[in-house]
Amino acid sequence: MVWCGLCQRQFASLQSLDQHLLKSPLHNYCFKCDQDFTSPNALESHYANSQYHAYCHGCGNIYDDDDDLRDHIEQDHWDQYCESCSEFFKNNYGLREHYRQSSAHVFCAGCNQHYNYEEELEEHLEMEHGHDHCRACDWFFKNEVGLKDHFRQSPAHHYCAPCAKHFGSDNSLRNHLRSSIHLGRTIKCPGCPKTFPTIAALSLHVEAGTCPSGMNRPKLDQMVRQHDTEHLITDRLITYHPSDTIQTYATSAAWNGSAYQCYFCPPHRQARQFRTLEALNQHLRSGVHEEKIYKCPGPECGARFVLFSAFVQHVESEKCGVMRFRAAQKVIGDLTTGLQKLLR
Repeated sequence: MVWCGLCQRQFASLQSLDQHLLKSPLHNYCFKCDQDFTSPNALESHYANSQYHAYCHGCGNIYDDDDDLRDHIEQDHWDQYCESCSEFFKNNYGLREHYRQSSAHVFCAGCNQHYNYEEELEEHLEMEHGHDHCRACDWFFKNEVGLKDHFRQSPAHHYCAPCAKHFGSDNSLRNHLRSSIHLGRTIKCPGCPKTFPTIAALSLHVEAGTCPSGMNRPKLDQMVRQHDTEHLITDRLITYHPSDTIQTYATSAAWNGSAYQCYFCPPHRQARQFRTLEALNQHLRSGVHEEKIYKCPGPECGARFVLFSAFVQHVESEKCGVMRFRAAQKVIGDLTTGLQKLLR
């Protein structure tokens, strides 16, 4: 006779006791380890963590030995088990994401192929997936059309589809789209044969003082003041004298022993020293030290500019949406018409 202490019952044989331990809800018994557990979960945890059991974490089955377990995994769980990491995943997608993201794997998700070194993978991606793989996002696409659509639509990319060219920022892309490559040179300078893609480019040409018409930056500033009677884009508090033709330029006396120095720049500015005298004079002619007479009329902007061309570039960039306002449209339109008349 044999005895079950937990149930306070007697059995005629060991076989009867084993049947009792196996079927009774009061017992959670591991026959291999001769150990009873308090709950089914505790028994399951024992199987999963004990080195004495060939337990499948994918389906919870127990096998006679590690060879049987390995055969089972290769046959039934090949698409959700990482052998090198000894880790199961819910499905094949989870396994592929593990391969792709884990530093323990050098894996190409485009063709499900493993590599020994990062250099091998990089060479493979360049040779085989240059047309369907985005390196920045590490995404694969069905073909080159899908990849280019991703470049065009994703906010992570600043991409010009017609030119198939990437840019470092949204502002760089906008400047490219406003260039003569896309807009052409449709704006003719009335004072000379040159043509330009934008009003800002024409204004820059005028401000340089090289137009045969004799138009220059002081005259342009005067014209803008005359048209902007309500001071929508010019500052009424900054006095402007039409007769001002004073130009600041540097001489060889600006040499400090190692470079030509701009003494108008604050000492903390790095741009205050120049390699050549011409570079220093170009800096002085740029207007960087003059009053910012132009202002953006955008209600939430307030940006200020020394040059009219810089103001127009800001407007054309549509950064603050100022051209949505009818008053701003009228001023810019009147200035464009006046500039063309003045150059004739």
